Amino acid sequence: MKNVIGENIKRLRKQQEIKQAVLASKLNIGRQTLSAYERGVTLPDVLALIEIADYFGVSLDELTGRSELIIPDEKE
Repeated sequence: MKNVIGENIKRLRKQQEIKQAVLASKLNIGRQTLSAYERGVTLPDVLALIEIADYFGVSLDELTGRSELIIPDEKE
């Protein structure tokens, strides 16, 4: 199974040039937990998904791959 959620989190984080430790701190999780999400080792729970989506200004559908991810700076 493809790691869409983790890939999207990583893409958004890198696009905004945010280090894992910084994002993890803002989300009140450990850097290792964020790394596990990005690598597809574990998945965020629903509350974490909502917080991540809100942080990046994307919908849950975009974050989870149910619709095309539109990076906020690219929205018209």
